[in-house]
Amino acid sequence: MKIWDRFYDGIYEPLVGRSRWPLALLAILPVLSMAMPLWSLDFKAPQYPAGLELSIYSWTVEGDVQEINTLNHYIGMQSIDRSTLADLAWLPIALGALALATLRVAAIGNLRMLIDLLVSFFYLSAFAFARFVYRLYVFGHELDPDAPITVDPFMPAVMGTKQIANFTTTSMPALGSLWLVAFAAGIVVIALWNLRIVMREPRQTERVEGNRL
Repeated sequence: MKIWDRFYDGIYEPLVGRSRWPLALLAILPVLSMAMPLWSLDFKAPQYPAGLELSIYSWTVEGDVQEINTLNHYIGMQSIDRSTLADLAWLPIALGALALATLRVAAIGNLRMLIDLLVSFFYLSAFAFARFVYRLYVFGHELDPDAPITVDPFMPAVMGTKQIANFTTTSMPALGSLWLVAFAAGIVVIALWNLRIVMREPRQTERVEGNRL
C-alpha cells in the first residue's frame, strides 16, 4: 500500500486506547485558562516607580484599571473595560466548547477528528489574537481630539516592550495563554503518536487478507 493511501486510511482509525486518557486530561487546560489572565500589560514611568499592571482575562479585565483609564483620559483614549473588549466576549464559550470537543474526541474520536480539533484550535487562536491586535489599534488611533493632551495616533505594544511618551509599556502572554500553548502541544504529541502507529502497522483488513492468502 502506498504511503499516502496508508495515511488517508489511517486517519479514520480509532485513537490508540492508551492515548485517550492523556487527551481527556488535556481538556482541563482550556478550562484552567479561563481562570487565569490571558495577557498582561505593565506600564512604568518616573511618576509610577512601582508600575501599573493590567491583566486581561477571557471574561474580565483586572489590575490598576482606574489609574490607567485616568491616564488614558488625558490623551483621549477610550476607557479600558469589559464593554470596550466586548468583541472578545465569546472567548469563554469557545474555550468551554473546546474542552467539550476534546472530551468527545477522547471518548469516541479517531485521528481525523483529533487533527480537526487541532486545526479548530489554531483558527480560534488566530482569530482571537487578530481581534486583540485590532482592538489595541483602535485604542491607539481613535483618540479624542478634544483631550487635554494631544498626541499622535500610535500602535500600543502587542508583544514586547514599547516606549509611549514617558511610559514604558510591556505586553506579554500570561499564564492562561501558556496553558493553551501546552494544550496545543499536547494535541500535537498525541496526534503524532497515533500517526506513527497507523503509518507503521498494517491495517486490520490487510492482515486479514494476507492471512487468507
